Formats: sequence, C-alpha cells, structure tokens
Amino acid sequence: MAADVHSEVVMTVAPVGKVRSPWAVIGLTIVTLGIYSLYWLYAMYQEQLDHSGEGTNGVVGLVLGILVFPVTWFLLPYTIGQTYERAGQERACSAVTGFWNLLPILGGFIWLFRVQNSMNRYWETRI
Repeated sequence: MAADVHSEVVMTVAPVGKVRSPWAVIGLTIVTLGIYSLYWLYAMYQEQLDHSGEGTNGVVGLVLGILVFPVTWFLLPYTIGQTYERAGQERACSAVTGFWNLLPILGGFIWLFRVQNSMNRYWETRI
C-alpha cells in the first residue's frame, strides 16, 4: 500500500496599506493642527513594515519625525524605494526625494505628493 503524500501550499498574503489622497493628508493636517501628520508618519512606516517584514518600525519613524524631523525627509522615501525594490520593481522614490524639502513652501508639498503617490501606486498594485 502506497502512502498518500499530500502537500499543502500555504499562501501568505502580506497586509496592504491604505491608499491616501495627498490632499486629504494636507487637509487633515491643517484641521487637526498637525496631529494627523504624526499619525500619517507612523502609519506610513508601520504599513511598510507590516507588508514586507522589513524597514523602520512606525514608533521609531514617529520618534525620528518628532525629534529630528529632517531625517524623515530622506528616510521615508528611501524606505518606500526599498519596498519597491523588494517587490522587484523600479524604485518610485529614493532618499534624494528628501531634497525637495529644501525648496521653501512648495518643496514640502512636492515631497508629500511624491511620497504619498508612490505608496498609493504600490498599494494599488497589491489590492
């Protein structure tokens, strides 16, 4: 009598982060007097960590954002680029994206749109 060998294929589905409108991020940040930006920063790091198992923890990213916020200008886009790279895709943004923040006022908006839209495109391909 031959033994039946059953093989199970276990498929793990990595959690997908939330698609956010950059305009909503700006609006909610203004309405909450900046508090939403702290949540947003935490969520961006944590969602990437939850998805890939690699990267910066949301709490660490938040603390960096509060204590030495310019680090976040470069670390967050770098982390997003790493997420793309791990998925075998070309980086949508990199640490260089952080230099947009050096351009007064407009640069911060460009940075936010580049960072959020890069993550949105990534999450949309995973839905």
